[in-house]
Amino acid sequence: QVQLVESGGGLVQAGGSLRLSCAASGRISSRFHMGWFRQAPGKEREFVAAIRWPGRTLYYADSVKGRFTFTADSTKNTVYLEMNSLKPDDTAVYYCAADTGGILSSIRNHAHYDYWGQGTQVTVSS
Repeated sequence: QVQLVESGGGLVQAGGSLRLSCAASGRISSRFHMGWFRQAPGKEREFVAAIRWPGRTLYYADSVKGRFTFTADSTKNTVYLEMNSLKPDDTAVYYCAADTGGILSSIRNHAHYDYWGQGTQVTVSS
């Protein structure tokens, strides 16, 4: 079992910044992928960013590339999503997730992630 707890969401004006945190506990493996996804009202859950631990390769959705940064602190089993230049379209519930399968081709697919945090609301006002 893996437990994920997110924090750091909130309300921010367009152009502002937020940092989300996701603390992982339980049976954590270096083969996991760790990802951030988001879901806006009436929309499907979408990929935001992920890290593939071997080599710490990072992957980003085109919509956030250059604005969001995924970082990880392995000593704390915590990953972060630094979000800058936020736009109203970034408004969503953001989820941290772990993919125990670790298959590269599935890293952007939320259906392959086994464990999810409770989600944290990010609201960007115009």
